[in-house]
Amino acid sequence: MQRLFSDFRRPSGQRPGAIWWSFIAVATVVVFALPQVLDLAQLLDLSVVFVLALLALSMSFLWGYVGILSFGQTAFFGLGGYVYAVAAMNWGDTTLPFLLGILVPLAFAALLGVFMVYGKISDIYFSVMTLVITLILNKAMRATSGDQYVIGDVRLNGQNGIPGVPPLQVPWNPTVTLFIDHVYYLSAALIVLVYVGLRLLLTTSFGRVLVGIRENERRIELLGYDARRYKFAAFALSGGVAGLSGTMFAIWGNFVAPEMFGLGQAAEVIIWVIVGGKSTLIGPIVGTGIIQYLTSWLGTQGVGQVTLVLGVVLVVFVLLFKEGLVPTLGSLIARLFGGRRKQGEAE
Repeated sequence: MQRLFSDFRRPSGQRPGAIWWSFIAVATVVVFALPQVLDLAQLLDLSVVFVLALLALSMSFLWGYVGILSFGQTAFFGLGGYVYAVAAMNWGDTTLPFLLGILVPLAFAALLGVFMVYGKISDIYFSVMTLVITLILNKAMRATSGDQYVIGDVRLNGQNGIPGVPPLQVPWNPTVTLFIDHVYYLSAALIVLVYVGLRLLLTTSFGRVLVGIRENERRIELLGYDARRYKFAAFALSGGVAGLSGTMFAIWGNFVAPEMFGLGQAAEVIIWVIVGGKSTLIGPIVGTGIIQYLTSWLGTQGVGQVTLVLGVVLVVFVLLFKEGLVPTLGSLIARLFGGRRKQGEAE
C-alpha cells in the first residue's frame, strides 16, 4: 500500500507492481459500471471531465516530467477539434477525421518543435512562443466570420463556431453513431489507456531520460544523450494527446468554437494540473474533476465571477498543497502507513 501511494506522489522509473495494476483494474470496473446508476445528464458531465482530463494529461506529462511549460496545448486541442469537425462534415465519414484530429496536431507540434527545440530556445521563451501561437490561432479563427472563409462545404463562422459536428460513427458500421452513453464509454477507455500508456512510457529508458532532462539537462547531454531529440519527441507526443482531447470534445459537444484556442482555456489547464499535482499523472485527472465540478456548481448557484473564485482556489492550493492535492495526500497516507508499520515492528 505504501508503494502505491509513493507511486502516486512521484512515480519512479520502476515498472508498476501488482498493487498498482489492481488499483487500475478496480477503478476501471467502477468507471464502466457507473452508467448503470447514473442518468444521461450525469454521464454527459462525466464524459467531458474525462475528455478534458486528456488535455490535462498532455500538460502534466510535458510540464511535470520534462520540465517544459507549454501554453500550446490548447492550440493543439482546438486544432484537433476543428480538423475533426471540418473533415467529418465534408466527407460524411468520421473514422479518418478522428485519426486526423490526432495526427494533424501531432504533426503541427512536431513542426513547432523543429524550430523551438532544435533552435535551442530557453524554457521561458518556449512558454512565451507557445502562448503567442495559441493567441494567433484564436484571433485567426475569430476573423473567419465572412462567407469567403469556407473549407470544402463547411463555413468556419468565426466566433460563432461550427455547430452540427457529426457524432462518431462505428467504423465497421457507419450507419450506427455513438450516443451519450457510448461517448462516455469511449472517453473513459481513452483516459485509462492514455494514463496507463504514459505511466509505462516513463518506466522505459526514454522516460527516464525525459525525467533526467527535467532535473539537469546539461548532465544528460554530458552523458551522451541528445536532449533535443527527447524533448522534441515528448512535445510532439503531448501535441497528439491534446489533439485527441480536442477531437473528443468536438464529438462530445457536436460543436467547435474559437474559445477552444482561448487564453481562458489555457489558464484552466494550468489550474487543473496545479490543483491535482503536476508531479503525477493521476493528479491532473483528479484536478480536472474537482475544478469542473466546482465550476458547474458555482454556475448553478448563480455566482457571476466564476473565474475570480477559481483564481482564489488556485492561490489556496498553491499555499496549502504546494505539490498538489494528490501528491500531498499520498505523502500523508504513506507516512501514516509507514508510521504504523514501524510501530508494529517495534511492538
